[in-house]
Amino acid sequence: MKNLRRVLWAGAVSLAVAAAATTTAAEQKAEKDARDQDAKRPKITLRAQPPVGVSPARVVLTAELRGGANDFEEYYCPTVEWEWGDNTRSESSSDCEPYEAGKSEIKRRFTVEHVFRRAGEYQVFFRLKRHDKTVTSASTYVRVQPGAGDLSR
Repeated sequence: MKNLRRVLWAGAVSLAVAAAATTTAAEQKAEKDARDQDAKRPKITLRAQPPVGVSPARVVLTAELRGGANDFEEYYCPTVEWEWGDNTRSESSSDCEPYEAGKSEIKRRFTVEHVFRRAGEYQVFFRLKRHDKTVTSASTYVRVQPGAGDLSR
């Protein structure tokens, strides 16, 4: 009876170890797939020029996608959203050809001009969206000093 218990116990331990190894292998594959996808994902930057101005401040904002795959599907033909930090936002989308792996190319530079009419510090957000889901975003700050005729002084 003791030997039977030992054999059953050893078998149960072997099954548990095998299951743990299988889970670990699956987790390792998922981690590798995530790393591979991350290596293909372009990185986003956002900058304001000038970052500090006098009201009304005319600022040019540029979002750039660097590195990664030129045909990164998630970023192909996105809706572009700018949130200005002054209680306004804008959104635009394009009509694009259907995506084709290895052929379709993502847009890498988005530039827009915005006028900040009042003094203050504004956090500007840039978002690329697909089907109302944000796929990447970046933000930067714009500081506006009071100018002649600024009503917020």
